[in-house]
Amino acid sequence: MLILSSQKLTEILNDFNIFSEIVSFSELQRSNYEKYNPASKEIRLIVKAELENGNSVVVRLKNESDVTLEIVKAQSEFAKLLADHGIETPVLFSSDREYARMYTIDDYEVIVTVETFVTGEIRVVTEEIAEKTGALLARTHNIAEAADFHVRNGILFDPLGPNDLFSFQDFQEKKDFMVSLDASLYEEIAAQYERLLQKIRIFEKQPKYAVQGDISDCNLYQTADGTVGIFDFNRCGDAVLYYDAVMQSVFEARLMDYPKEIDGRQETLILSAFLRGYQRERPFTAEQKEVFPCLYAVISAFWDSDIRYGSNSLWDAIEAENGEAVHQWMEKIRSRLTCFPHIPL
Repeated sequence: MLILSSQKLTEILNDFNIFSEIVSFSELQRSNYEKYNPASKEIRLIVKAELENGNSVVVRLKNESDVTLEIVKAQSEFAKLLADHGIETPVLFSSDREYARMYTIDDYEVIVTVETFVTGEIRVVTEEIAEKTGALLARTHNIAEAADFHVRNGILFDPLGPNDLFSFQDFQEKKDFMVSLDASLYEEIAAQYERLLQKIRIFEKQPKYAVQGDISDCNLYQTADGTVGIFDFNRCGDAVLYYDAVMQSVFEARLMDYPKEIDGRQETLILSAFLRGYQRERPFTAEQKEVFPCLYAVISAFWDSDIRYGSNSLWDAIEAENGEAVHQWMEKIRSRLTCFPHIPL
């Protein structure tokens, strides 16, 4: 287990040209890779250091199989690019003109970055926050495109590949049971999915640019003047910007915490506000507007929580061999693929 000492933390901060004494430090996050493999040298550790000068900084230490120093440098450079163009982000510190460097600590080879600690973390997404977040995302897209900036890294929300929102493959994995129950309904669902997918793929060959990759309440903060800022570029990579806009908008509208007064209406209200903010800064084309219902339908139909991970999921019903519940799920999925809700763009 990696233990970060005060002496080592001081050395790191000095390397990043921070010479104020450390008053105290604490862990904000630690990934427990050792829990599953005691011999693992993978680590994701985030530490907050309180300094004698009254400031606080965040030190991120990382060793993960899919992360390289080059990727972290590029992610940090993208964050700096956004800041230089007016996007509210934490200030990054550099060491020998680099925003990331390697260290060996307790036999762990770790990539380290240092940034200012920001307050005002957003915990609840209101319509106002959603609209500001949509506008923020659009501005980051405009900046990345104008600079032709790239981060060669995979992202969480690519609708044409494995992603963290939906999965037709998880639905397809249980094909045999569903076909035995109602083959014609299964084939109808699969055929409609393919029809929609072909429409969605129209933007597949568009250029990809760097995106922050994880717009969410836990990665957003609000300054005293109401500006929404963004931090944590851990999932930053290249994406087709239109796909990123749609996937992030649905993510924002479904998986955050919302004010109690909009219970039952939050998805429509938050999604509309997010897209309104985005479109103000980066208007959707007629073609993009036409494709939006198709992509939204596919996301909704094969939503991960409904298909596999949530309570009373389709998979749960199949594992229990509850034919009636499975058939209800199939009917619901067909409906989502064919009945598009009206969401103004």
